[in-house]
Amino acid sequence: MSDYVNWFRHSTPYINTHRDTTFVVLLPGEALAHPNFTNIVHDIMLLNSLGVRLVLVHGSRPQIEERQSARGVASRYHDDLRITDSDTLASVMDAVGSLRIAIEAALCVASGQGPRLRVVSGNFVTAKPIGVVDGVDFHHTGEVRRIDRKAINRHLDEESIVLLSSIGYSPTGEVFNLACEDVATSTASSLEADKLILFGPDTGIFDDQGNLLRELKPTRALPILARLGNSLPGTLLAAACKVCNSGLRRSHIVSFADDGALLTELFTRDGGGTLVTQEQFEQVRTATIEDVGGLLELLRPLEEAGILVRRSREVLEREIGQFTIIERDGMIIGCAALYPLEESTSAELACVAIDPNYRHGRRGDQLLEHIEAEARALKIDTLFVLTTRTAHWFRERGFVPSSVERLPAKRAQLYNYQRNSKVFEKAL
Repeated sequence: MSDYVNWFRHSTPYINTHRDTTFVVLLPGEALAHPNFTNIVHDIMLLNSLGVRLVLVHGSRPQIEERQSARGVASRYHDDLRITDSDTLASVMDAVGSLRIAIEAALCVASGQGPRLRVVSGNFVTAKPIGVVDGVDFHHTGEVRRIDRKAINRHLDEESIVLLSSIGYSPTGEVFNLACEDVATSTASSLEADKLILFGPDTGIFDDQGNLLRELKPTRALPILARLGNSLPGTLLAAACKVCNSGLRRSHIVSFADDGALLTELFTRDGGGTLVTQEQFEQVRTATIEDVGGLLELLRPLEEAGILVRRSREVLEREIGQFTIIERDGMIIGCAALYPLEESTSAELACVAIDPNYRHGRRGDQLLEHIEAEARALKIDTLFVLTTRTAHWFRERGFVPSSVERLPAKRAQLYNYQRNSKVFEKAL
């Protein structure tokens, strides 16, 4: 119970951040067929109840294959894209129509006895034929031409969930089979959505050593895309990179097989899948007055343990310009302060702190490097630090034992003999 309460309390900033934002969620046909789909639907309804504007896009590849097989119609592909002739189009329409009804029914069940849920589907996607490629006629296989952004936004403003399928229509009434990834990326870009969320078979995207990549920039994804090829994870990663390159801030790849993967990704600091973003998920920067609250929360446990000298909110507000922080997805997880000492070319490094959950990623070294660069820019040649519990850490980074007498006079006068801090210095 305590773990649940703690998680719920820490999810509050994310609940506030996500309210009134627009998410496009891609559910490939594999996700709809998985036993965990019922849990995904409940999580989607939770997002809806928290004020998230939702557009769901569903695929249908395995369901089309089932219908093709049942009808004795062979599936044909070119460059991993289905060739949709007239017989195949019948299977497509059958699969898509059945899935749309099943999804709407599942959403209604998940909404329970709460306010009446409205799920809106319609001809929001205008499509055009792919035509003939490499001499191959794709018939009724198409690509997105336009998304009816105004109509979708109107329904979202009315708190409806918009459901889009992998079918589009031409102005002349032709029906085209579309790649669900094409519909999802086009919709996210057209709506200028806050997030594109893609459900895949794995926890996220893994490197060639089998390690989960928590964050990935599109420019770093090329070798991974080459390795994954046209697999479902590769297709999803390509879609995530595409929308980020077009201006969308963030895409998330999460597992449709793991219960709660969507909530873990959206409401915890580290997430549970892979974040694809052009932004820097974690950054070192100078603190501003808006960071005082986060600094207080970070420093309070260390102050109560006697590791750091207690600083009031007023002191932090007055000295905020001296602080460098590490910010991770809007949360302050590390800090350090630089205080130039009067009438000398020395400065004090103080208040070095890293959140206990993030002490194994060289973040302390990042802060120290940033502080040392800042000190050199100020023509400081000696860096002092006073510590009671972390002497070894500083010694491992080039600090040597010093003494109170080595401190500039005005700083030496403020030395607290009751704390009996050890003094170290480092020549820059």
